[in-house]
Amino acid sequence: MIRIIEAADASKLLARKSIRLIEAEAVVRPILDNVRAHGDEAVLEYARQFDGFNRDALVVSEQELTAAADALSPAFRDAVVTASANIRAFAELQLPASKSIELTPGLRVGQIVRPLDTICAYVPGGRYPLPSTVMMTVIPAQVAGVPNICVTTPKPSVEILGTAALLGATRVFLIGGAHAIAAFAFGTETIPRADRIVGPGNIYVAAAKKLLAGEVGIDFIAGPTEIVIIANEGEPSWIAADMLAQAEHDSDASAILLTNSRPLANRVSAEIEKQLATLPTAQTARAAIERNSAIVLVRSDEEAVQISNNLAPEHLSIHDASLLSEIRHAGSVFIGPRSPEAAGDYASGPNHVLPTSGVARIRGGLSAADFVKVISTQEFTGDALNRLAPTITTLARAEGLEAHARSVEVRLS
Repeated sequence: MIRIIEAADASKLLARKSIRLIEAEAVVRPILDNVRAHGDEAVLEYARQFDGFNRDALVVSEQELTAAADALSPAFRDAVVTASANIRAFAELQLPASKSIELTPGLRVGQIVRPLDTICAYVPGGRYPLPSTVMMTVIPAQVAGVPNICVTTPKPSVEILGTAALLGATRVFLIGGAHAIAAFAFGTETIPRADRIVGPGNIYVAAAKKLLAGEVGIDFIAGPTEIVIIANEGEPSWIAADMLAQAEHDSDASAILLTNSRPLANRVSAEIEKQLATLPTAQTARAAIERNSAIVLVRSDEEAVQISNNLAPEHLSIHDASLLSEIRHAGSVFIGPRSPEAAGDYASGPNHVLPTSGVARIRGGLSAADFVKVISTQEFTGDALNRLAPTITTLARAEGLEAHARSVEVRLS
């Protein structure tokens, strides 16, 4: 049964679990080194060892992708079309624009936006197939204009392959784990080197991303999924359902309700037990509920918001829209009781690849902006350079960089 505790007693629960990557890094480091040194040979060896790979080629043929798309039910196809339209529209909203401005007469500055050349969308092959992750990683890259979009997954379900085909993502590879991250970070005979690797994965994927960050762009190092709900009233069955929707992901997930209402806390607790009785994923969800989750009784909305901001949760549900102005840190915010987090997982538009483990303090979720470079531009006329020259040369000489100053003065009329 879920714990109901006072805010004063919640410090241990609310002290976020650190992502324990040290042991995983020790396992992953030799894998990365081996893939760097031996390319496809090493990747195939690890794919057979860890992924159960039993094919001749790492690449999915266009014929297999087409067959998977043809095998999708009409209802699933319609769902992909509807969800994709919303995801695409939101990604377009997020894309930076090329623009310029004349700061002073003759001095024009601006920015141009250029897509990355190659990206890898990592789609995990764990407990559940995740065609939604195909949409959330491929579509923003398409909106950004990335010319070479690769998808990799260790478990080629019909839904994953069919969704990739429907989106037009035809470069699909059948590898996962740390060896997949290494292959796309370094490039092999078969696998192109990626500029950025995005998408969720297990602790070994996270460890590989951490070790290779800088050598290849990554989105973020993800930990267990999480939700915080702030509600003082509402339908207990809705709140319980939202908490269980997060808990069923895996036993390390966490779901926390912050409320000033003990009656609501009691009703939600009872409702969680009622729903667990018929939930097919109850074994996983119960472990997450009992180990990592709680209903925390707070004294005020202000205390609830403070706790939430300290946690910087991946998902935040606020039943009172007026609290939004005080929210500083969250991956994605769901406003009002009729805005379930699951809608964001699939179809509302904003990306479901979100920062966990407090990373929401420094960035938001995956977006089209992650797949482009914003390059600054600067253009002077002779008069504009003449006017700004004293400022430039004074600062250059203050730093002891005489050649900098002279490179300006040689142009002066």
